[in-house]
Amino acid sequence: MAHTNHRILLADRPSGIPGPEHFQADGEPARAPGPGEILVATRYISIDPAMRSWIGAGPSYVRQVGIGEPMRAGGIAQVLESRATGFAPGDWVQGRTGWQSHPTLRGDQAQKLDLSIGSVEDWAGPLGTSALTAYFGLRDVGSLRPGDTLLISGAAGGVGQVAAQIGQIEACRVIGIAGGSEKCQYLRDTLRLDAVIDYKAEPDLQAAIHRTCPEGVDVYFDNVGGETLDAALTALRLGARVVSCGRISQAGVTEPYGVRNLGTLGGKRVRMQGFLVFDYHDRYPEARAWLAHHVRAGRLRQRLHIVEGLENAPRALAMLFNGGNNGKLVIGLEVQV
Repeated sequence: MAHTNHRILLADRPSGIPGPEHFQADGEPARAPGPGEILVATRYISIDPAMRSWIGAGPSYVRQVGIGEPMRAGGIAQVLESRATGFAPGDWVQGRTGWQSHPTLRGDQAQKLDLSIGSVEDWAGPLGTSALTAYFGLRDVGSLRPGDTLLISGAAGGVGQVAAQIGQIEACRVIGIAGGSEKCQYLRDTLRLDAVIDYKAEPDLQAAIHRTCPEGVDVYFDNVGGETLDAALTALRLGARVVSCGRISQAGVTEPYGVRNLGTLGGKRVRMQGFLVFDYHDRYPEARAWLAHHVRAGRLRQRLHIVEGLENAPRALAMLFNGGNNGKLVIGLEVQV
């Protein structure tokens, strides 16, 4: 059966929040796989804050997406045709599908999903890259220890909600910062965090953090940067660790926020470290085994916010930056085999 590869291409580089006006749709016949390649049908596409840096005019840690190229993204797909060793039609894989319905991928850049440790949806959620980010960010970068007070910004997002539950599993006191009653209710009533701060309802976020963490913060997992980071820095304990995971509040702003409280780092002997989850690629099986164990035990979940339809990917990307998503944001496509 002939397939059309529906694609969403980058049409223009955004100067602020990316949206539909920066992309265009097209379609072309799906390319039959060559030696070492697989043709796949995409089921889920991950929408992540890092995408903003991939399409902007400024420097990025990876090559920018070119104008006229399919938007870069990780996804989960089913194999339709294979000329790569180890892959057969019907297998489920993850790889860099991009915003495409029927891409052809190199076999050595795709991973066959082990469905014995989790479902396809689990691999899109609590076994996916955002969960790995939380795992390595807390355990390796944050040196999380039982009894720590853990403060997480963006706690209702894809990374934040997994980080919060890892903190609970590791017997920490976990406080989440999120925006809006719906997100905060999820953290409070479903994940049952020790405390939740709604930054949208607080006239003084710094005071709210100090009130909620009267003895200070041992690990701050930062997903947003900006004013929230500045406020959290004032509440750190001696020897605290700051995990610099993201700065979504600064994406597309014309005047970046100048953090004023960095002097805290020296006086309190604080370690602040950034990281990329890809640095830990060789240890993904270790992390997924740990995550899968706790998923099966009912101690770990990740709420997926699924936006159906490839054509809605640009709108979904904008949702990340205006707080419109509730959970790990993915695009859902109907698999056409």
